[in-house]
Amino acid sequence: MTVDAERIAAELIGQDVGSDPFVAAVRATRMPMIITDPRLPDNPVVFTNDAFCRLSGFTRVEILGRNCRFLQGPETDPKTVRRIRESIARAEPIEVDIQNYRKDGETFWNRLFVAPVYDTEGVLAYFFASQVDVTIERDRLKGLESSNASLMAELTDQLRLQQEHERELAFTLKAVRFGTWSLEIATKRLTASETCKEIFGRPIDAPFTYADRLDAIHPEDRAKSIAEVRRCVEEATDYDVIYRVRRGDGEMRWIGSRGQPFFNADGEALRIAGVSTDITDQRRGEIMRAALVELGDMFRDTESADDIAFEAARIIANTLDVGRAGYGEIDSAAEIVTIVRDWSAPNVAPLSGSFNLRDFGSYVDDLKRGNEVCIVDARADPRTSTKAEALEGLNARAIINIPIMENGQLVAMLYLGDADARQWRPDEIVLVREVAERTRIATERRRAEQELAALASSLEQQVVARTGELRHAEDALRQSQKMEAVGQLTGGVAHDFNNLLTVIRSATDLLKRPDLSAERRERYIDAISDTADRAAKLTGQLLAFARRQALKPEVIDVGRSLDVISDMLGTLTGSRIVIGIDVPDRACFTNVDPSQLDTALVNMAVNARDAMDGAGRIDIVVRPASFIPAVRSHPAVKGRYVAIAMTDTGSGIEPEKLERIFEPFFTTKDVGQGTGLGLSQVFGFAKQSDGDIIVESAVGLGTTFTLYLPEVDAIAPMTSDDAVESLADGHGTCVLVVEDNREVGTFTTQSLAELGYVTIWVSDAQDALAELAKDASRFDIVFSDVVMPGMNGIELGKTIRSRYPNLPVVLTSGYSNVLAQDGTHGFELLHKPYSVEQLSRILRKAAG
Repeated sequence: MTVDAERIAAELIGQDVGSDPFVAAVRATRMPMIITDPRLPDNPVVFTNDAFCRLSGFTRVEILGRNCRFLQGPETDPKTVRRIRESIARAEPIEVDIQNYRKDGETFWNRLFVAPVYDTEGVLAYFFASQVDVTIERDRLKGLESSNASLMAELTDQLRLQQEHERELAFTLKAVRFGTWSLEIATKRLTASETCKEIFGRPIDAPFTYADRLDAIHPEDRAKSIAEVRRCVEEATDYDVIYRVRRGDGEMRWIGSRGQPFFNADGEALRIAGVSTDITDQRRGEIMRAALVELGDMFRDTESADDIAFEAARIIANTLDVGRAGYGEIDSAAEIVTIVRDWSAPNVAPLSGSFNLRDFGSYVDDLKRGNEVCIVDARADPRTSTKAEALEGLNARAIINIPIMENGQLVAMLYLGDADARQWRPDEIVLVREVAERTRIATERRRAEQELAALASSLEQQVVARTGELRHAEDALRQSQKMEAVGQLTGGVAHDFNNLLTVIRSATDLLKRPDLSAERRERYIDAISDTADRAAKLTGQLLAFARRQALKPEVIDVGRSLDVISDMLGTLTGSRIVIGIDVPDRACFTNVDPSQLDTALVNMAVNARDAMDGAGRIDIVVRPASFIPAVRSHPAVKGRYVAIAMTDTGSGIEPEKLERIFEPFFTTKDVGQGTGLGLSQVFGFAKQSDGDIIVESAVGLGTTFTLYLPEVDAIAPMTSDDAVESLADGHGTCVLVVEDNREVGTFTTQSLAELGYVTIWVSDAQDALAELAKDASRFDIVFSDVVMPGMNGIELGKTIRSRYPNLPVVLTSGYSNVLAQDGTHGFELLHKPYSVEQLSRILRKAAG
């Protein structure tokens, strides 16, 4: 290593040599000075000061790298030139006057002093030359020669001092582990410092060629290093590259190299000089941090626990450059490891399945104790020496096994294997340990999440199924409650129907008498008509109780509802029980399901009837209330309520039974006399309607049930259909009658004919559509029953609406579960039984 190379290296790493007083003096002096390097071809100029540039007229860029002959011209004395060359060849100092040329062609006399400079080992380092323009002052030659000699002596001393500084710089570079080097481009001759050889793992006293350097570089990085040399020369920019090297002891290190190219006057690259430094610790830290970041991202984005284990193995294997890595679950008692799949290099076969850990050595004992296993060479380690062949068969001559312990028990491990012996570094072991711990946590969390998700999905399905069952049970319970109320009505209803039928039968028999007067005939006909109305009313109440439907609240007047149901309550309780109804002068409105309210009142009345053994008095009082009294551990609730109190004169209820009377299926009646659902329906209806029910009872004196329902404001009454004229004439209106019952169909068509309608009667929906297909324009309206075989009346109406949108449809039905569930879908509906007047009105209204 030459002094100049070390000086250039100092410049490359940014040493500020400008503070040296000698260098500063040379640069600042007015005396032109240059330095040439005899080691380089043609002894080019490697240093010039500003004074020389001013003397010659050339810039520093035009001077550096050229031989001094560029100053010569036609009038330059060849003998003087020859003397200078001979002195240079002999490395002797020379002082001579020579006629030179400036850049603009002007000649000047140059007093040239050239002196060789040697390094501390006596080797020629460079030539120092000073010039003085003596064109005008040749007559002062003697004085100038004296001055030059004095200056040369001073410069020589300064150069020796500079050499001392350079030796200090070389020591500093060695101390900070900066290895300097110089590569000649043409010959690929590499000159490297001792530190540079040490960085590459080479002996300091052994040769170190460019080929040795390339051979030490990792095969994957070798092309990058070669390409950087080529790019540096072609682009004339700094050399800057990072690569891995494999040292003689097998350890891989990271090297950072920076350099600068040098060119001759013709622009030809001469050499690259630079420094190399070991950046392994810095680079490993960066790589390991990046691996942990990638690991965290993978944990977040990977769904399967097995995929997490595989990806963790891939990341750690690529980070540490090993041939195999994997994660296995361990049965500690059986000493069996189970591997779903592991990561392996392209030339290494992957592993999967179960393996006996004893087949690969005794280190399983260390794992079971929770100790990490780090084996540098399976052949040499006593735990694996007898099983080395089995390990090497798995490309695992060097291994790391990190145990995963839970409650002191070995449950899993993260393993790494390399095909060659390898010294594991402490930071590598720390990284593998952290990856193992994180992977275990991530896989277990993901398994738990998936199990929880599966459980949640199962629970959701169970909840849906259970909810459906509960709804079905609630519907069944509500229907049972309604049917119990209907059952309670059966005897009384049968009695009432028989009475009604007796009236009708008697009246028809009397109408058959030939001598019957007109007055009596009209009276009997009116009796039949009134009796039919009463039967229709009773049937409608029964259907309301039996209907299967969810609560459908509407604003109703409680007093009016009681008036409507009073007859039924009388029938239900029997003639030996007196019912008194007391309602306030002003209407009390509530927003509840009317059918459910009627059912609740029936159930309360049945309960009162049974408590009085069929004889006594029931008083029903309706009043507005401003609060619900405290009941069943609940405080009083303020608000607007309608209170319906039903008081009986029965036997009363024992105190110990009061808390249970609203429980479903709880009853004090004998078997077969009650299901225990009546009062539970009342309680459920009150709660569903945002109200409550309280009971007050005294044994032997009677009981009062008070039902509280929220009071609401009244709504505007709707216009009744009865506002239509009492009996409308058909005036030739054509009606398509669809009725499957022959008697009803005959009666309907005859009645309409009597009123002036033109009718065509069909028995089902298919025949009706066939008639319309012939000529729909002849019909003004379609009058259809709802319940029919095949297509029902609502489906027929929808079909007609889509095909003949201007043709009105009126439906009729005594009862239909389709209507109960889905409504009339916008069609006019006439309930059976209907009178001729009602039929005429609704047809005229629909036909417009």
